[in-house]
Amino acid sequence: MTKATRRTRPRLPWAMLVIPAAAGVPLGVLWWILAPGGMNLVTRDPALGSGTNPNVWLPRDLTLAGLLVLAGCLLAVVVADRKRAEPQADLVAGLAGALCGAALAWQTGLLAAQLWAPAVDASANASIAFSLRAWPVLLLWPAATAVSVFVLELLDLMSRKPAADHGSRRTQWQGQ
Repeated sequence: MTKATRRTRPRLPWAMLVIPAAAGVPLGVLWWILAPGGMNLVTRDPALGSGTNPNVWLPRDLTLAGLLVLAGCLLAVVVADRKRAEPQADLVAGLAGALCGAALAWQTGLLAAQLWAPAVDASANASIAFSLRAWPVLLLWPAATAVSVFVLELLDLMSRKPAADHGSRRTQWQGQ
């Protein structure tokens, strides 16, 4: 009599989806704290403290971009861990979580500006208010994760020692 084996479907790694998505909230607050036009903690230059100065708009977007790239690299280190049972499912869930986290970071930063910043008249240009002008910045977290996982996997593959049977093939070819 044979045992009936039960096929199990691969489970979605919820932690790899939820944790990066939830990490978007503190990243959004951090974006508002650091960015010019927000609390401006990085430059502390009063000229860059107001969104009415167009020189603020690019550094504000770049601040979020840097935070998302850093988060992507950190997520890649977790996803590329060799001890994971289902690395492909973890990677897909991590990328989806990163995209959700980037959107949450953006919206949280905007909410922080509405709650804690003084009211701003943005009738002349919408970018005067704390905002994101370059929406493709939101793709940097999953992109940085994917590229970093690729690089980590490539480095792991290159650091492996060749199998023992490669040496016997070399002596075979040298003997002929």
